[in-house]
Amino acid sequence: MIPTEILKKIRRIQIRTRHMVNDVFAGRYHSAFRGQGMEFHEVREYVPGDDIRAIDWNVTARLGHPYIKKFIEERELSVMLMVDISASNEFGNALRMKKDLAAEIAAVLAFSAIQNNDRVGLILFTDQVELYIPPRKGTRHVLRVVREVLYFQPENRKTRLTPALDFLNHVTHRKTVTFLISDFFFPDDYRRLLGVTARRHDLISIIVGDKREQKWPEIGILEWEDAETGHRYLVDTSDPKAAKALMKTQEDRRRSILETLRSAEIDAIEVYTDEPYERAFIKFFRTREQRLRWS
Repeated sequence: MIPTEILKKIRRIQIRTRHMVNDVFAGRYHSAFRGQGMEFHEVREYVPGDDIRAIDWNVTARLGHPYIKKFIEERELSVMLMVDISASNEFGNALRMKKDLAAEIAAVLAFSAIQNNDRVGLILFTDQVELYIPPRKGTRHVLRVVREVLYFQPENRKTRLTPALDFLNHVTHRKTVTFLISDFFFPDDYRRLLGVTARRHDLISIIVGDKREQKWPEIGILEWEDAETGHRYLVDTSDPKAAKALMKTQEDRRRSILETLRSAEIDAIEVYTDEPYERAFIKFFRTREQRLRWS
């Protein structure tokens, strides 16, 4: 039995994301992602200026004057949401935690996909694949996907990316548009498999963060606990050297992640719990539209 609070949260997300899908992302999602190829639509009479390579010679011979084949884009896509539900995502601020932001973004993408008649699937992972929902269509299916992102309780708290990537590559036989939603706190070396996955699928990374991971509040000595390992640390948050070291460590980490993604030719979208994420997605859609226009 799903708690009433979770059901209310699902409903709130559905209402909140409806505006995003209908007004903010309207048309952009469709333009940013191509279908699996071109399929035959019809033949029509040749007119001057048409590409002669499109002439249907069989129909032309039968009817005595030239006809050309018309093709349309095969729009239907399979969209896979890979969502990191390890314990490091249970961090945030008074507004929301990283896992809540991840759930809302997953909802926006899922509803955008079904509005375009695409199928949506889900992979929830920690250091193993915790849940897999095969891609399907329909609002009820998407509501189930959102419910699982919000409500599912993982067996493990740690995280690794390689098992999830390996699972995706084995369970999907066709190319998918895959959104990897995570804070990218991965201890394993995922670079090689990330590159393999990016060649098989249209892989987009969504890096979920919280600004307090880069700069903690100056409130004296605090005991921090690593949510995934349980290790505890005493930190003097008022020490300028400690604060500077944290900022440098996190910035180095961020640069390393972005460089890894760039080298694998994977788009990266950075979002934060205390900032609107619409701008980051609109910028991504625009960049992708321009790239497709020139490809």
